[in-house]
Amino acid sequence: MTTDTTQNRTRTEEFKLDGGKVLDKIKELIHQGNIRRITLKNESGKTLIEIPLTLGLVGAALLPVFAAVGALAAVATRMVIVVEKTED
Repeated sequence: MTTDTTQNRTRTEEFKLDGGKVLDKIKELIHQGNIRRITLKNESGKTLIEIPLTLGLVGAALLPVFAAVGALAAVATRMVIVVEKTED
């Protein structure tokens, strides 16, 4: 039996964007591929939605996520995107 002792580190980044640019930024982040979780917050810091991303979540599985993000972005003037990334 082999045990992998390598630990993945995580780090977070925050982006403050106008509502209309949020969906494009999320699509860009997802295509980077090393994202574990995306959290959308309003300007006051209240979490609106958390999107856990797994390796198998691609293509059509992301359509409901994009729809939810689009709906939130339509009602919010400014949002904060918190991105949790993994680093080997």
